Amino acid sequence: MKTAVILSAGLGTRLRPLTDTCPKPMVPLAGMPLLERTVRHLAAHGVTDMAVNLHHLPHAVMDHFGDGSAFGVRLRFSVEDDLLGTAGALNAFRDMLTAPFLVWYGDVFSTMDVTSMAAFHRRAGGLATVGLYRVDNPTQCGLVDRDETGRITRFVEKPPVAFTDLANAGVYACQPEVLEFIPAHGFCDFGTDVFPALLAAGKPLFGYPIEECLIDIGSPEKLARAQNLFNRNFCLFRGRTT
Repeated sequence: MKTAVILSAGLGTRLRPLTDTCPKPMVPLAGMPLLERTVRHLAAHGVTDMAVNLHHLPHAVMDHFGDGSAFGVRLRFSVEDDLLGTAGALNAFRDMLTAPFLVWYGDVFSTMDVTSMAAFHRRAGGLATVGLYRVDNPTQCGLVDRDETGRITRFVEKPPVAFTDLANAGVYACQPEVLEFIPAHGFCDFGTDVFPALLAAGKPLFGYPIEECLIDIGSPEKLARAQNLFNRNFCLFRGRTT
C-alpha cells in the first residue's frame, strides 16, 4: 500500500499538562516525536503518500514536517475546526484514497509488519482489515469475534461484558469502497458507525492479529511504559503490550 491516513486530531486530554503546549502526535518518545516515528516506520514499508488530520496546535506538526520531503514521503494536512471522528476525518482526503490505503491512529506506536498486514488484506478480499491486539482491559476497547477464516462476525465498541480479549488496535487496511459507508459531512467513527454498518450490510470485514509490539501513548502510564521499553532496547523487543 502506498497511501496512509494518520489520525492526529486528538486533544490528548489524559496527557495534560504535557499536551497543553505540545500536540499529542508530537509527544516525544525516546527523543523523537511519535508522529515522526510513525511516518518513518510507514515509509520503511513502502508508504509514500500520507495524510494527517490535525486540530490542537496544528502548526507545531506542519512546521516540523513541511511537505514530508525531508522524510522521503509526500505529506498532506487538514485542520479540523470541529473534530470529525476517526472516519469523518477521511473526507478531507477522498481524492487521494482511490486505491487500497491504511488508517493509523496517531497515538499508536508499533513495530508491526505493515507489509504482512497489507498482504493479508489482499488475500482476504475484504473491504477492510482491522488490526487486532490482545488487551487486559477489554471492556474499554472495541472488541471483535472472528470465524476460522479471520472474517469478523461481531464488532462491539466498549461492551459492558467482554466476550474476547481481541481488540481494535487502531490500524486498518481499507478498500476505497469503505468511503461509501462514511457520510460526506459531519462526525463519523469507525468503531461505532462504519464497522457495524459494514457488518449489517453483509460486507466482508477481516481481523489481523498483530504479533509485534503495539502500544498507544494516550495516558501518562502508557507513555512511561513505552519510554521504558525503549530504554531496554525496545527496537529489538518483539512482544505485545497494551
